[in-house]
Amino acid sequence: MQLQRLLSYTRKAVDEYQMIEEGDHIAVGISGGKDSLTLLYALHGLKRFYPKHFDLSAITIDLGYEGFNLSPIQELCKEMEVPYTIVKSDIYNILFNIRKESNPCSLCAKMRKGALNEAIKALGCNKVAYAHHKDDIIETMLLSLIFEGRFHSFSPRTYLDRMDLTVIRPIMFVDEMDVIGFQHKYNLPVVKSKCPVDGYTKRQYAKELVRQLNTEHPGAKERMFHAILSGEIPGWPERVPHIR
Repeated sequence: MQLQRLLSYTRKAVDEYQMIEEGDHIAVGISGGKDSLTLLYALHGLKRFYPKHFDLSAITIDLGYEGFNLSPIQELCKEMEVPYTIVKSDIYNILFNIRKESNPCSLCAKMRKGALNEAIKALGCNKVAYAHHKDDIIETMLLSLIFEGRFHSFSPRTYLDRMDLTVIRPIMFVDEMDVIGFQHKYNLPVVKSKCPVDGYTKRQYAKELVRQLNTEHPGAKERMFHAILSGEIPGWPERVPHIR
């Protein structure tokens, strides 16, 4: 995927769901993976021509894995002139050595999000951008149906009143395969996850299920995504037609 195409998808999401306003200071949560680095490229590129001025900062919560080297991302942010903050934490030690969690994902996400939000507020940001793409939104819907019995997924824009912080998802229209293509084309400095349960989660199950459904019924993935966008999910913002 070319950068121009990524920016087109990003602009579409930002405009249709009113994600960015004049004067916003947006934090980009950087995990080290392909999705968050693609998001960083997207917002950095959008910033150059978007009619509403906004500032960017990048933040990584270092969970404490041994050998988790973030220097390639530091170099990228330096080249982009995007301020980059690394927040050290003891989350890995707490989960795997102290508590010895067998199913750590939920607690890890809660602790990581808490540390991220605290750092975001300390930087003076009023918004945080998450790198959830189209596949993530579809997989979340399936997980919600299967395990919670409700039709739900990530909202494009969510205001957290307790934190006075708005969450946005600017690459929601981008397919994961396009993210993979973008990663290879632009040689993104991906820092591989050191998590011992990576690839063995319910989300991985949902990812494989979507792939199987789309193989057996071509176009199923797009139809599921359309159902989400038109499903009037509680909490989702109004969608404004994208006019260029």
